[in-house]
Amino acid sequence: MAHELATLAGGCFWCLEAVYDQLQGVISVESGYLGGQKDNPTYEEVCAGSTGHAEAIRITFDPTVVSYRELLEVFFSIHDPTTLNRQGHDVGTQYRSAIFYHDQLQKKTAEEMVALLNKDRTFPAPIVTQITPATSWYEAEPYHQEYYAKNPYQGYCTAVVGPKMVKFRKLFLAKLKS
Repeated sequence: MAHELATLAGGCFWCLEAVYDQLQGVISVESGYLGGQKDNPTYEEVCAGSTGHAEAIRITFDPTVVSYRELLEVFFSIHDPTTLNRQGHDVGTQYRSAIFYHDQLQKKTAEEMVALLNKDRTFPAPIVTQITPATSWYEAEPYHQEYYAKNPYQGYCTAVVGPKMVKFRKLFLAKLKS
């Protein structure tokens, strides 16, 4: 079976990339930008909030090992999908919670998961995650790729990425790459 793509935004892309790099069935993870109005935006432009892009990751995965639904289960466990345009101290539309679907099955799976999580009151507030079609993808600058792996002791990494990694490893121990 062919590999598939999943594209997600949930705050800083360093956090999401670090988590998904560790998940069985994930072939690769790239940090980048999508969902905005400018071609080839830079990190500085996206951070300024003027382009409309979200910091996001594009996951190439093997659906025979990890399902799209399982990718979403991880997604909803490692960020707060109830805060509009923010994750913790990261504020702005570039940090929004979003699922950028690549086909109608991904759209349906995402909508069903959000409906179920809201129905079960998994979170203390309604989910505000956007579910929109994947648009043009712009890979982030090279220094953003594998940022946590290369900079685990950088301040943001120890304060924000590290705790998400601990939570992920605890919740998904059986699904970690060996």
